[in-house]
Amino acid sequence: MSEEDKESKTEEPTEKKISDAIEKGNTPFSREATVFASMLAILVVLSLLIQSRVVELTNLLVHFIDDPGAFSLANGTETIHLLWRVALESGKTIIPVIAVLGVFGLAGSLFQNAPSLVLERIKPQWSRLSPTKGWEKLFGKQGLVEFAKSLFKFVAVGFVALIIIRADQSALAAAMYTDPTQMPALILSISVRLVASICVATIVLVAADLVWSRVRWRTDLRMSKQELKEEFKQAEGDPIVKGRLRSIARERARHRMMAAVPPATMVIANPTHYAIAIRYDRQEGGAPMVVAKGADLVALKIREIADKHNIPIVEDKPLARALYKAVEVDQWIPAEFYVAVAKLLHYIYARDSHAAR
Repeated sequence: MSEEDKESKTEEPTEKKISDAIEKGNTPFSREATVFASMLAILVVLSLLIQSRVVELTNLLVHFIDDPGAFSLANGTETIHLLWRVALESGKTIIPVIAVLGVFGLAGSLFQNAPSLVLERIKPQWSRLSPTKGWEKLFGKQGLVEFAKSLFKFVAVGFVALIIIRADQSALAAAMYTDPTQMPALILSISVRLVASICVATIVLVAADLVWSRVRWRTDLRMSKQELKEEFKQAEGDPIVKGRLRSIARERARHRMMAAVPPATMVIANPTHYAIAIRYDRQEGGAPMVVAKGADLVALKIREIADKHNIPIVEDKPLARALYKAVEVDQWIPAEFYVAVAKLLHYIYARDSHAAR
């Protein structure tokens, strides 16, 4: 990403951008947290598992060194038996260690993100082999941060190891003149204190790296104003296209409304501005229904169709204006208009009856 692209990305990522990144496997991840989990696993192994096994392995080793003749290897069966015993004793030590390391490693990853299967992450990408990208990672901002973390760990671990070794210097020197069977216990004790001290010394680094990984992740997901516009268009639709669709929908609705004018019973008009077509059939029952309405040009079109099909047009300005605002198409008129509309219907029926006579 060029410097200009980074400068243009000033907006915080949207929820859609974040969810898309997570679906593609782009999640905040701290390597220091997994390393710290591994160190805790080693501390647990040294403190709880290895200590008991060290005694058993020491006794076995002492027995083998003191009396190697007790292990007969006269034939293949005895050799296989010895190998099985060695494998069994080794498995009792190695399998619990591997299990603990695996559990803590998974816990370190699950603590940061929920598990998900993303095949895209394992697809080969030629950009990962680019020397330019590798150079940017080594000497860019991220590379400097990784170098600072490595330097901190080197100094912290070296300082802790120096303190532990200086504190046990006399014990290590005296171990040269003591029983060799005491060496494993001494080495184990020093290892436990060394690993515990390293965990304490690096816990601040782990916490800082967890925060930094999430800050850097959100920074990398930042969007430019143009990207926000494009995402809005994708989510809401192109405004030009949506406007065109609304225009087509209105045109179709207008055609359907005009087709409903010929069966109307009468048209109430405000000479040129409003026109409301009403249909009422005694046999159907119910209140009069507004089948079409319009203003200005649409009102003139409704009146034109009414004239063409000999539908009575009654001019009543207050009633036409009130019906236009209060009633939608294909709705019955409210009760407050019953009396006014009934008078007009009575007038039309009476006029038609008189004309028929």
